[in-house]
Amino acid sequence: MKAIILAAGYATRLYPLTIDKPKPLLKVAGKPMINYLVEKVENIKEIDEVFVVTNNKFYDNFMNWKIKNDFKKEITIVNDKTTSNKNKLGSIGDIQFVIDKKKINDEVLILGGDNLFDELHEIHSLFKSKKSSSIALNDVKDKEIAKLMGVVEINEIGKITGFEEKPAKPKSTLISTLVYFLKKEDIGVMKECIKAGKADRAGDFIKYLSEKKKVHGFVFNKKWHDIGSFKQLKEANKEWGK
Repeated sequence: MKAIILAAGYATRLYPLTIDKPKPLLKVAGKPMINYLVEKVENIKEIDEVFVVTNNKFYDNFMNWKIKNDFKKEITIVNDKTTSNKNKLGSIGDIQFVIDKKKINDEVLILGGDNLFDELHEIHSLFKSKKSSSIALNDVKDKEIAKLMGVVEINEIGKITGFEEKPAKPKSTLISTLVYFLKKEDIGVMKECIKAGKADRAGDFIKYLSEKKKVHGFVFNKKWHDIGSFKQLKEANKEWGK
């Protein structure tokens, strides 16, 4: 299994913090948030290589980060060659870029570079037991918050039965986090999704995939943060500082 950490965004909502530093390298409780991700990945023995996909602007930042850290897994930094939001590939485009460039033909764990969570073992166990692609969900317990995110519906056995990005009237308060375990045979669907004009938001791929194949969701019951604003960064520092 391979892991791909998405770190090619420009995080303009966090300016000036991210003018010269990529968001995943911002510190949470004294440590770059991407370090938390790599540490969780290192606990999944099946994963033999980690790819961090970034852009031309922040490529050197990640190369320097890699040099300064001694991780147990092999880390490869991939430059998607983009320079701004105007020519970015999008989340799905970046995943496909890594898969093509590195000729990946394996199961893949996809992680958003700005997601923080406690552990991966439970969803990994689900992924193995269900024999289907599986994603992590979080119950925000508030439909007003859910309106801002990708809202997921699941049935009694956890199979995804509905997926909507930023719905005006959410049908649930379960939202998709950017933690995806993908089966090897489902990777090919990504090109179909891109051809259909969905290359930007990662959730659009899960929606597309779940309409064609079985995809299961696992609800995180522990800590999870999606750091997209100063408020969320402050909350994460407070929570993870404990």
